[in-house]
Amino acid sequence: MNATFLVLGEGAAITALLFEAVFVDETLVDVFDGVLVNEGFEDLVGRARILDREAENAVKKLGKPTESAVYSPFSFRQIIEFIVFLPINLIPVAGVPLFLVLTGYRAGPFHHWRYFKLLDFTKKEREKFIQKRQMSYTGFGMVALALQLVPILSMFFLLTTAAGSALWVVRMEDARRAAHIEPTPPQEPYHDDDTV
Repeated sequence: MNATFLVLGEGAAITALLFEAVFVDETLVDVFDGVLVNEGFEDLVGRARILDREAENAVKKLGKPTESAVYSPFSFRQIIEFIVFLPINLIPVAGVPLFLVLTGYRAGPFHHWRYFKLLDFTKKEREKFIQKRQMSYTGFGMVALALQLVPILSMFFLLTTAAGSALWVVRMEDARRAAHIEPTPPQEPYHDDDTV
């Protein structure tokens, strides 16, 4: 079992190096942005790309990016850590979960890199935002990595992970915007006609 995860992990590292970083990132940006547009967040996506608001569906609304569009930045550090942590899979019972936690810790926040860019976060704002949600990001990173270890379907799961991260953004944006809603103006106090 442990050797299986070790070999799958090696395959995932090679896939990440050769395929994801070079060929897929633009597609992941389109999936991410398409989900946001479909869920009504055209204003957010419109900050970084041209949108055809008259188009019939979310995919056709997506025009060219007006600035650099990266779903998840290529990170040598993440790849090196991934390779260094691979032997942990050989530890009986605890090895595989420990490997997923260690790699998921760093990988999770990368799935919202596009979101951070759309919000124009500074490095400090991004780190503070991630720190508040580190457990959730680690869990998301663990699941995303586990799905990418599935042979043949790993590329399909890359796309579903981008869609899932966008749906998570939809929930966070709904909560963020609800918190900034202007309070309703106070109603006129009730006056009984009999009182003077």
